[in-house]
Amino acid sequence: MSDGKAFSPFELKGFRLKNRLGVAPMTRMSSSGDSIPRQDVLDFLVRRAQNGAAIVYTEALVTDYESAQGYPGQARLTTQREIDAWRSVTDAIRAAGAVSIMQMFHCGRMAWPEVNPARRSIAPSALALKQINPLTGEPYPVPDAMSRFDIEHVIKGFVETARGAIAAGFDGVEVHGAHGYLIHQFLASYSNQRADEYGGSLNNRYRFFHEAIRAVRAVVPEDRLLTVRISDWGIADMDVSLFGSREEYQQVVRFLSDEPIDAISISAYEYFAMAFGTDRNVAQLAREVTDMPLMICGKIHDRASAEDALKDADIALSAKSMLLNPNWVNDVREGKPLPLYRSEEANIAYTAEPLP
Repeated sequence: MSDGKAFSPFELKGFRLKNRLGVAPMTRMSSSGDSIPRQDVLDFLVRRAQNGAAIVYTEALVTDYESAQGYPGQARLTTQREIDAWRSVTDAIRAAGAVSIMQMFHCGRMAWPEVNPARRSIAPSALALKQINPLTGEPYPVPDAMSRFDIEHVIKGFVETARGAIAAGFDGVEVHGAHGYLIHQFLASYSNQRADEYGGSLNNRYRFFHEAIRAVRAVVPEDRLLTVRISDWGIADMDVSLFGSREEYQQVVRFLSDEPIDAISISAYEYFAMAFGTDRNVAQLAREVTDMPLMICGKIHDRASAEDALKDADIALSAKSMLLNPNWVNDVREGKPLPLYRSEEANIAYTAEPLP
């Protein structure tokens, strides 16, 4: 099959990507307690680079030892032991001709207090999620509304994790502002009812994201990538759009376009779905207001869907297909018929079974 856009190179800042396909960041719960992923999880990332992925994202790493953790067994990157464990991974990904990016997040009110050293969850406002925590079968607790001290402390966690990533040799760092986690909780009026400079207007609700990006950029060298991730949906309370309107979503994209970042990664539940009552998908709506490089993710599973998604974005990321099919990039290149995996089939990501 002739090479289309999916297999054309792309310049992302100082990095020349060999194609437009990458491994999407995915949540993991494989650490035995030392905040380092299992070896097979690390090997999985290297294997995808060796098998053709141009960009390899880590799982989302939590940003502190206080209240960031949302799931048991999550990884961090703030100690020398953790840095050393990741260094061999980044070296191997680079040797395979791919770019490595560490994604980091704070779970906010989606955190599980029992697995956090501080035994609490924090959020912009003292508002609990409506749905039951699927891991505990219990309601999510009402989080503590964050003080100014909490805000500064959390941003320091993003900074220290970014410093760990640079020390570990990552080519880039991503600030996770999507899926209803802490940064998204600040952005959304659904979860942010503050009356101070971090709440109310969209400008104010964006402030926390802005401060986190600026603080992280200060420790990420100019020859490394800094990206952000956004979405219009959350892992919990999925029936609620976390942006109030097309205008609000596009304004956040404009804000991000003025930040010292190198790309915006957009996570859609379905990349092709029309958004905010319009006849446009989230990538198209973003492209209307920014020239910044865009990544897109959401049910991209074969050659046709990859090429279709790349009509409106520069890089296509895949999660379930990359997870379950070690040869996915080559299969896409050859135009093979490929399945659209269900979420249930990807549950291997949360078990002790070695990743393929």
